[in-house]
Amino acid sequence: MNQPLLLSSGGTTPPSFPALSGVSLKPRYFQTILENLPQVGFFEIHAENYLSSGGPAIHYLEKIREHYPVTVHGVGLSIGGEAPLNPEHLERVAKLVEWIDPIVFSEHLAWSSHFSHFFNDLLPVPYTQKTLQQVCNHIDQVQERLQRQILIENPSTYFRFAESTLDETTFISQIARRTGCQLLLDVNNVEVSCFNHRQDPYEYIRRFPLQDVAQIHLAGYALDQNEEVPLKIDAHDREVSEDVWQLYQYMLELSGDKPTLIEWDGQLPEFETLQRQAIQADGIRRNIPIRQPQGGRHATSL
Repeated sequence: MNQPLLLSSGGTTPPSFPALSGVSLKPRYFQTILENLPQVGFFEIHAENYLSSGGPAIHYLEKIREHYPVTVHGVGLSIGGEAPLNPEHLERVAKLVEWIDPIVFSEHLAWSSHFSHFFNDLLPVPYTQKTLQQVCNHIDQVQERLQRQILIENPSTYFRFAESTLDETTFISQIARRTGCQLLLDVNNVEVSCFNHRQDPYEYIRRFPLQDVAQIHLAGYALDQNEEVPLKIDAHDREVSEDVWQLYQYMLELSGDKPTLIEWDGQLPEFETLQRQAIQADGIRRNIPIRQPQGGRHATSL
């Protein structure tokens, strides 16, 4: 059994997120941000875009960091992989985290590499006791190196493993319990996965360990109707859909306010569009009526 690592940035309680919602930081917006200093709560970067020792991205990040808090979102540690973590990659990520001192560092419940082979996808894991132990071991390793709690994000999935013996919310609950990590709840991923698996997203939210959630992601999905069975795709290239906004409000009614990121990675709009999405999230966050969940506890347990 893994012993939870109760660490955070600097060995103390992590600082509170700012009052406003945040948005993805992309090179297209560097000049606009520095010239106008728009009113957003924080910016989030993908760690793997900032692992060089210099260059324009590092230069602009340093300038923007002077004005805004930053969160770091990893996409390449392959937390869910069977192979050992890549120590060189982990070390480079750790150096970035030490330099930026982000509010939080997060990663995906997924795998993207196998020994020396790297893939351009975040691939799902089977929900078994064996995989649970592998994931927990990897999280322990990352938290030990970073000397802070990390956040693990729920995945968007398009198929299930026949070998799975745990449901997703139980699997994620056990990760948080065993390692002491916190969670990043991607509400768009909930909508996408539940649609694809013909599940109720509201029931998923009720079963999720909301007490361990430290950050929310919102994004836009695409509906693929070319297949015999329609699928929702985690596209990150458009505005947040109305059903995701509704699910987000429901989640906040159960959990209380949570810092929220508008995630947008493709077909980038003008910055004002991204900022309007953050303002919409702020409006929902400021006006949430708190209610108790129906039909049981937030989280499942073994």
